[in-house]
Amino acid sequence: MQNVIPHLWFDKEAPEAAIFYTSLFPDSKIIDSYKLQNTPSGDCDVVSFQLWKQEFMAISAGPLFKFNPSVSFIVNFDPLFFKGTDNPEQAAREALDKIWEKLSEGGKSLMEIGEYPFSKRYGWIQDKYGLSWQLMLTDPKGAARPAIVPSMMFVKDNYGKAEEAISFYLSVFKPSRPGNIHRYPAGMEPDKEGAVMYADFMLQDKWFALMESAHEHNFEFNEAISFIVNCKDQDEIDYYWEKLSAVPESEQCGWVKDKYGLSWQISPFELEEMMRSGSQEQIDRVTQAFLPMKKT
Repeated sequence: MQNVIPHLWFDKEAPEAAIFYTSLFPDSKIIDSYKLQNTPSGDCDVVSFQLWKQEFMAISAGPLFKFNPSVSFIVNFDPLFFKGTDNPEQAAREALDKIWEKLSEGGKSLMEIGEYPFSKRYGWIQDKYGLSWQLMLTDPKGAARPAIVPSMMFVKDNYGKAEEAISFYLSVFKPSRPGNIHRYPAGMEPDKEGAVMYADFMLQDKWFALMESAHEHNFEFNEAISFIVNCKDQDEIDYYWEKLSAVPESEQCGWVKDKYGLSWQISPFELEEMMRSGSQEQIDRVTQAFLPMKKT
């Protein structure tokens, strides 16, 4: 189990979406699934799965939250991932186009696939479930990155806070390290010269990307996408809760919201292991115990 895991909130489609996504990406599989019964959202399917070696968790918990592009997933099609083929760049490009085609079915393009200054082949797509993906043909001469990287977009009140946020997250998570940073040049109004066009950074075992945009956007962070922080003991739980929780009214059964509005789930490793390996009766008992919990 990875230390920091993206968590996806679906209405009813979590198992279906997990099957769909694992059919698209290499090195993908369903890890396990179970059911949470008698929650405020009714009975909820929970499924863990791996996409191109990146672990995800998803839940079907009702139509409370909707995906939007404030959090998307960059998929790096690095020719180095295809070095066993006759033409790695061509193989990477073909894999990108094939997955774009599948994600486009019932979805919509946010940036049309094509050549951009930062990539020979790139497109931003919102799939049929509303989840956003940025597919990119990566320059193999650049710094190595994993295939899938969660990306946050800072807009509205968060605009101009990208570097502050990166410093904050780097201070919270250990080990951590900064990566690349690219800034807006002059002449790209309404974005300010020097604002963060793109940056990435590593928190524990996970790479994240962050962008900021001054354009008008009708979205911001919500609970549809959160990040599970798996903790080894109570001291770690207390540490991350204290550092990340900035909205007390959002605290519930391990969920917290940070000062930028991004949601995190502070969870002990043992809890997920118990849910994955326990009987339905044991899962039900644990569920009823943790649902009303708040940090005191």
